[in-house]
Amino acid sequence: MTKQHVAAGELGDQGESIDRAAPGWLRGQVLRYRGYRMAGPRPPRLSLPSAAVTLLLGWGDPLHITDGLNRAGPSSGWPAMIAGIQTAPVLAGYLGPGHAVEVDFTPLGAHRCMGVPLHHLARAVVEPDEVMGTGWTTRITEQLAAAPNWPRRWAILDSLLARQLAAGPPASPLITEVWNLLCTRDGGVTLRELTHTTGRGSRRIQGLFREHVGIPPQTVSRILRFHRTLAIASSGCPSLAQLAALGGYHDQAHMSREFRALSGHTPQQLCGIVKEESDSRRSDRTQRFSDFFLRERKGSG
Repeated sequence: MTKQHVAAGELGDQGESIDRAAPGWLRGQVLRYRGYRMAGPRPPRLSLPSAAVTLLLGWGDPLHITDGLNRAGPSSGWPAMIAGIQTAPVLAGYLGPGHAVEVDFTPLGAHRCMGVPLHHLARAVVEPDEVMGTGWTTRITEQLAAAPNWPRRWAILDSLLARQLAAGPPASPLITEVWNLLCTRDGGVTLRELTHTTGRGSRRIQGLFREHVGIPPQTVSRILRFHRTLAIASSGCPSLAQLAALGGYHDQAHMSREFRALSGHTPQQLCGIVKEESDSRRSDRTQRFSDFFLRERKGSG
């Protein structure tokens, strides 16, 4: 049985968010499904960069997105979207009631299922029809909206992804090896080490990342190291200097620059929020930190 996490009231006066881990046959391609039901507004929350590509399909009020670093900037409404790997935070929320389904892909899974070079999606948000074809979004969203419950929606997604995977070629052994090495080491491997381990040149590896991931391996390493450091902080750390050392940063100043760039927060601010969020979810330690959609607070910028 698939584990689900339900948080009633989390999205407004009434509502729920439901997580479903991807089935085993999607391992390495899809990270998880998430469903939302919003009975009213969901205040903007800060979504952190992660090494994932997200498909969102909604019905009702659209998702409103604002640059998480320039919070005074304009917002844009997205009833549906595909978001490539982001390297900066975004604020995302809903102004009214609605439903939505998210699928988080690994980059290699997104490349196979969507059939486009991922550099076209890097640091971008696009309409799904631009990638999947005219009318695709409406057809799939209508099926999801008509489904009577979340298990039926998960079955629709299972069927959809099975078809997409069957139509797309699997990733090459080389990019799979390099990607798995980066993830296993939490980004703690240099491009030089990747070339030494694989016996391939840096230009070849950079080209594969442009095609199958969308951003350079060095940037992926930054994001993975950031998440590793958040994981360490969630369990407590005596000092920021020690946190920087355990996270693999050159020093505390290096960590501070990276945290500001990737979250818009200082390490002290973000680690405090993450620790609080982590404590509130001890029953579900498999949550990735990008899933927290951290609530905005006065003075947190």
